[in-house]
Amino acid sequence: MANRTDLEALAAKLAASSGIAAKADIGTVAASLGLAGQPVVVGDDCAALPDGNGYMLFAIEGFINEFVAADPWFAGWCGVMVNISDVAAMGGRPIAVVDAVWANGETGAAPVLEGMRAAARTFGVPIVGGHTNIRTDRGQLSVAILGRARKLLTSFDAKAGDVLIAAIDHRGRYREPFNNWEAATDAPPARLRGDLEILPDIAEAGLALAAKDISQGGIAGTAIMLAECSDVGIDIDISAVPLPDGVALDRWLATFPSFGYLISTTPEKADEVILRFAARNISATVIGSVTAGSEVALTDGTERAVIRDYAEQPLLQLGRQENAA
Repeated sequence: MANRTDLEALAAKLAASSGIAAKADIGTVAASLGLAGQPVVVGDDCAALPDGNGYMLFAIEGFINEFVAADPWFAGWCGVMVNISDVAAMGGRPIAVVDAVWANGETGAAPVLEGMRAAARTFGVPIVGGHTNIRTDRGQLSVAILGRARKLLTSFDAKAGDVLIAAIDHRGRYREPFNNWEAATDAPPARLRGDLEILPDIAEAGLALAAKDISQGGIAGTAIMLAECSDVGIDIDISAVPLPDGVALDRWLATFPSFGYLISTTPEKADEVILRFAARNISATVIGSVTAGSEVALTDGTERAVIRDYAEQPLLQLGRQENAA
């Protein structure tokens, strides 16, 4: 077990990660657009638009140029996959995606388009349009999605006293050199589609109100975003975090998994939530607690080290009060 010095060093390393730093851009852009105070709350995995019988879900993902250049097929795959994951994180089911692709000619665009097409077939979510520019010298990609939820899971409903569950598919490997844990491209399509039903089922069964897709900031960065949106603190017990074979804790806490969610729920409902994932051979366990306050910290059973206090150093700057209609 890590001693205090190790715990503080790990917290400092995570706090300084590029994945967490990039999330601060969200608040900067949202402030420039004047998004605070509008009826549709900003800062969740998807915008949730009430439609009288549930919610339409609307989201978009863009990808760093280095990723698109280094692994264009997988970038195309991820364009579809991560959007679908955002919809699932809200308790929803995907309907369709559109894309915007920039590339240097048809040859440059081909692997990105092939990756998108493969993912759309695998997940059974159609690509229905978009924007294309294949007369540029720099490859770029963004993909948007439409989905629908009967009942929502949100980033704004974690409560002090809840437990924090991490549900991640460990049946994968790193897509080097990035911290992307890839557990989907060679998995059976029927299994992947079935796995995506878990979060909507949890929402509709009333087993949880809050969840968030584990994104580029990894478990640590996603916990900070969830905590800030819900105006709570989170303690992550590093001794409770399951690790895939051969993976170091510091890398895992910063990893972007192809299937990974943080779920905040009451202790009484945690076992049933975990069973939903276990039934599909997905690792799910309580890795921490939701607390009062504004600190997101690591613990080891005896010591505690703060990764970020968002009251002193806001990350998203998109808390519930600023977005209340």
